[in-house]
Amino acid sequence: MILALMFFAMLAMILINVPIGIALAIAALLGQTAFHGVDSLLSLGIEMYRGATGFALISIPMFVLAGAIMNAGGISRRLIAFVSAIIGFVRGGLAMVNIGVSLFFAEISGSAVADVAALGSVMIPEMKKRGYSAPFAAAVTSSSASLAIIIPPSIPMILYAVSANASVEQLFVAGLIPGLLGGLGLMGVAYIFARRYDFPVEKAFNLHDLRVTFVDALPALMLPVIILGGIFSGLVTATEAAGLAVLASVVVGLWYRDFDLKHLRESMLDGGLQTAVVMILVAASVLMGDLLTVSQVPQNLAQGLVALTDNKYLILLILNVFFLVIGFFLHSAAAIILVVPIIVPLIETVGINPVHFGLIVTLNLAIGQQTPPVASVLITSCSIARADIWETTKVNIHFIGVLLAVLLICTYVPAVPMFLVDLIYGG
Repeated sequence: MILALMFFAMLAMILINVPIGIALAIAALLGQTAFHGVDSLLSLGIEMYRGATGFALISIPMFVLAGAIMNAGGISRRLIAFVSAIIGFVRGGLAMVNIGVSLFFAEISGSAVADVAALGSVMIPEMKKRGYSAPFAAAVTSSSASLAIIIPPSIPMILYAVSANASVEQLFVAGLIPGLLGGLGLMGVAYIFARRYDFPVEKAFNLHDLRVTFVDALPALMLPVIILGGIFSGLVTATEAAGLAVLASVVVGLWYRDFDLKHLRESMLDGGLQTAVVMILVAASVLMGDLLTVSQVPQNLAQGLVALTDNKYLILLILNVFFLVIGFFLHSAAAIILVVPIIVPLIETVGINPVHFGLIVTLNLAIGQQTPPVASVLITSCSIARADIWETTKVNIHFIGVLLAVLLICTYVPAVPMFLVDLIYGG
């Protein structure tokens, strides 16, 4: 009864626009007081601080900072020129350039919103200038940014790993093949649109341009090689790789001598705000997690669902639908922090690999970033494109179809995401 009242109190606060992290913390404090008395509140500040300062979580602000440095240092512009030289000759090539650069940029920042904010301001106006509709430009930018959060590094994956006590490094490895597969799928849909609506060819393929842009972009291209190479080889942890990403981005930015300090300051402030919101959520989730553990809610949920069926693929179907639904209403960080600790005992009971499940959760929430009413990434993209969100969604539904296809493949063909994990870490 007390737990139900806590839930409704939290829901009521969210409905009147109390930030989710604050609502979660207040509900947890009420629950702690009801279950354990006022004296139990004395140590909660320390518990919240401990929860928000875990070693893996330190990587989040550093990856965000690396993305800000990368964008302010002229790196994005050089990547766009290089990718344009590779595929600009294809009809609708600028849309494919958008997808390709987005996948690369997310390998540094780990954030879909940062991806859209940084690249959308460059790519969307250029696409509109070349004859692409505003809804199409917004849809391409938004969907590719959300797909990119399953390519390492990924902030949602870090939050999942902390919530589920899973390996961040293995999650990063698991996301690589599905991310590339999804990127090819998005490019395929973009090409179909290009043929149907006669989108322009940017320029004929020119080997000289390719060579010049490659040499210019080479320092930037070394960033993911250094970061992912360090993680995959086991030389650095994900948190150490985040520090390496910041250092490498600074070095590359200084090499180009093209720092926009005003842009850097704005990006760092935005990134700091995003990080603060996430950390408040994490800190509040520690209180709620302790309360749920004592109340045996996750264990009871696991037993109840297993009593209905112990078929793990049917359970995965149920969980997929569940996460797709909550993705309509919650941001990815909030969904992970609120739900994953409750679900973990269930996946352990039916024998689902937590790394495999982590990728499934991340993909579900990537789709949630594209589906109104919350749709944080889609809204950001539409704002930049000055496009109506519902007109954009009519176009975006085709790209969401690719994300759903990747989700189903990863859910029911575990070898796709787990092949590299088993190869590197042993099956």
